Amino acid sequence: MTTPRERAEAVLAEAGLEDAGGWGRAEHALPVRAALRPIASVAAEPTAVVRLDAADPYAETDAQWFRLATGHGLFGEDGGFLVPLLGSWFRVRLGERWRLAKTLQAQPGSPEFMTLSPDGRTLIGVTTEEYAVWLIVVADVRAYQEQRALVLAREESEEEQKAAWEGLFSRIRIPQSTRERWALGLLHNPSLPEDLRLGLVLHTRRFHGRALPAKLIDELIAHPDWKVRCGLVDLGSDQLTPSQWSRLVLAEEDDRHRWALVGIAVEHRATFVPAAYERLAADPVPRVRAETAALTGLPAAVARTLLADPEPRVRECACAAAWPNLDSEERRALLADPAPGVRAAARRLHHREHPVSRAVFESGELGDPARVVEDSVLEPDLADHLSRHPDADLRRALAASPQLSQEVIAVLAEDPDSSVRSILALRPDLTEPQRAAISYAFAPAGHYSTLPWVHALHDDAEAMRRLAASTHPLVRRSVARARRLPPDVVDRLAHDEDRVVHLFLAESCDDAPPWMLLQVWLWWNGSLSSPGRPRTHPAFPRTDLLHYAEDPHPRLRQLALDDPESTPDLVERFTLDPHHEVRCRAAADPRLSRLGAVRLLDDPDGSVRRAATRSPRLPAHVLVSLLRDPETAEDAALNPAIPAGIIRRMAERP
Repeated sequence: MTTPRERAEAVLAEAGLEDAGGWGRAEHALPVRAALRPIASVAAEPTAVVRLDAADPYAETDAQWFRLATGHGLFGEDGGFLVPLLGSWFRVRLGERWRLAKTLQAQPGSPEFMTLSPDGRTLIGVTTEEYAVWLIVVADVRAYQEQRALVLAREESEEEQKAAWEGLFSRIRIPQSTRERWALGLLHNPSLPEDLRLGLVLHTRRFHGRALPAKLIDELIAHPDWKVRCGLVDLGSDQLTPSQWSRLVLAEEDDRHRWALVGIAVEHRATFVPAAYERLAADPVPRVRAETAALTGLPAAVARTLLADPEPRVRECACAAAWPNLDSEERRALLADPAPGVRAAARRLHHREHPVSRAVFESGELGDPARVVEDSVLEPDLADHLSRHPDADLRRALAASPQLSQEVIAVLAEDPDSSVRSILALRPDLTEPQRAAISYAFAPAGHYSTLPWVHALHDDAEAMRRLAASTHPLVRRSVARARRLPPDVVDRLAHDEDRVVHLFLAESCDDAPPWMLLQVWLWWNGSLSSPGRPRTHPAFPRTDLLHYAEDPHPRLRQLALDDPESTPDLVERFTLDPHHEVRCRAAADPRLSRLGAVRLLDDPDGSVRRAATRSPRLPAHVLVSLLRDPETAEDAALNPAIPAGIIRRMAERP
């Protein structure tokens, strides 16, 4: 089966057009649907006409098109121009034998197509009337768009606004698909009345995004539909309180569902109220009790209760939670448990403090060899044997083992497998000269988690000072994740050669310097975990930003809007900025004018168009048209200017 792109390329080849940059190279071009307006307008006037009863209307249309394209500067310096295919612009140039009218025709017998100059200024459309082909030239697309925006942005009277909103429902029936998009948008509309939220949440099954009120969460917890209750876990542990987690799980009567919810709670590291742990430990379903043993915050008394469970699997799972609080006699009892799985779990925990001998290891009674090596203290001869073992998996596990002699570390530092050396280089017991001497592999662009042992030292100023000078980037990145750091450590990290260190400092450390935050802003716009950083960092510059309004860098230029002295005139100017990020910031600015908001609805960049669609400055009649359009309905439903009464009618199911 051919892909859409392959089909498009086949059409271009048949038309004799060559690829001159493909998709994604039309950053100055307005959307295809917006380009169609002046061509399909009832007020359109032809620049040239070809009669359909001509000897060869296709060849004549091509000739006229080429004449107009040459005369009006349609072609770029390389001969490139844009044609729409599959809803997007495709950059092409004419081949030796080209024929547009015959190949790009919309319907058999009707040569209709559009072409646009690479700079987005000149548009030539070909359309079929009753007896002739019209070639329509829009010599200045931007001037046309501006004139149209001026008309649409006219001031509305209260009567006109009321009539516009009534028109949302009074004409042709609104399709169900459009109403579905409305529901998704309304759910996150800041003007949504709270009494409508439950119905929209249930309808859309969307539980993430804007924080749900506690009262609404309580209603969802008690909802009879399992899919609704299960969907609540999308909120994670950040929004669900221990009391809500407890009620959600304990109220679940279906054994499978209750087990699933406890497992999800384990994954989310959710905590419960004390009584909930006790009830789950007494659950009639063994696998629920087993999963309970892994819950975060499990009280020691509850862990002991689970150790006495008649089901071996429950006792096995409870070993890890209970072990730190057991005395020597209780530990010996677990080591002698009649169930092999319990004994193996207890022995693995036992060997975190008492070395594993080679004979015990090779007997296999402790379970997974790599897991045993990584989690256990090893007798010297076993560690020495494993350091030269032919199985690289065991050597990798050994490199992470908690206690190793300097002799074994020295052997592993020369291991032929780079992955072994890389794991070794991240040990907490290495000196920094030792770490620097290891030839480890590190991919700067890879995804790495903060090293747990560095995180545990975040409050130790001397440790942070020492580790901030490490040669290993991941160690320094982990230091940068500390919330507070000494001034000299901050200064060192702010000048680090690894810019990810700067990023983590900007995201996590309250002491990050303003000048570095500004540098990070030049290349980073926020992550899912820290969506506003660095711009929302407390130390990010807030004043003296107006001088950036003329800066050549768009990331700095847009900051001028944050200055308290910035004006609506600057917002208006930025709606015409050459860079889409600056225009997007202008589109989201509350000082945006009606004209600016309407102007940006046809912006070449989709993110700018979406931001403009959400602007409360849009006239009512324009917003209504956006709500009726399936392509813009969801974003338009986010617009806070929609009256409360209209929101209620929009939220109604047809």
